[in-house]
Amino acid sequence: MNFEFRAVYWREMVKFFRFKSTLFSSLIQPVMWLAFFGLAMSKSFDKLTSLLPSTPGVPNVDYLTYMGAGIIAMDVLFSSLFGGTSLLFDKKYSLLKETLASPIPRINIVMGIGLSSITKAFIQTGIIIIFGKLIGMDFFKGYDITQTLVSVVGIFLLVGIFTLGFFFLSGSIAITVDQPEGMQSILTLLSMPLFFISNALYPVDSFPEVLKFLSIFNPLTLLSNGIRYFALGTNFSVMGGHYIYTTEDIAISFMGLIFFAFIMLSIILWRFDKVDI
Repeated sequence: MNFEFRAVYWREMVKFFRFKSTLFSSLIQPVMWLAFFGLAMSKSFDKLTSLLPSTPGVPNVDYLTYMGAGIIAMDVLFSSLFGGTSLLFDKKYSLLKETLASPIPRINIVMGIGLSSITKAFIQTGIIIIFGKLIGMDFFKGYDITQTLVSVVGIFLLVGIFTLGFFFLSGSIAITVDQPEGMQSILTLLSMPLFFISNALYPVDSFPEVLKFLSIFNPLTLLSNGIRYFALGTNFSVMGGHYIYTTEDIAISFMGLIFFAFIMLSIILWRFDKVDI
């Protein structure tokens, strides 16, 4: 792959910053989730948690901090899933035809838009972490500067891989369907089970066994686990539960997300070869 993807990437970023409504909603949405849902729910859950016995010698994490990792995962999920709509509108207004007719290899088109999705996800993740710290989200507690930097890099790597996987998925759908309404219906249908059968906002310990098993393979769970490993540490308790994350756990998160991204990449490249503009 050459560097022709830079033109596609630059076009997508110009669109992102030029359309003020899209830019504003993308930046304000994670703040609203934390400010309204996060603070409201954390007060309720922390009150209930105070009635539960704590594990001696294990740091206790408040619900807002636990949920912060899930807010990042959830926000990245929705932004990357709907990132493929750029391809749908390009196809609808014949811009994709012109792009495909250019000498740029098709993988460069995919990677250009995918990298723009990663950039947007990084911006949103940074906003959540910074704003979350301001309202009491206790990420990186007790970390020195080196540990904090390593943890931030780890979180952004996971977010980047996750974003690519779901952009490839949404892009495959975008160049298959013809109408935005159809794509929106499919993405809504996909996002609901991904969101609810995960540990993004609550532990899965009390799930029915079938749902608990499915959550293990849910990319949203893998991302949430990885973020908590880097942001909260390897040993903590929350809502009466005791959680230990090991090196094997974070390796599973990375490998699972990489595998998912490669599968989705192969699907979108196959769809691009078959696309009929």
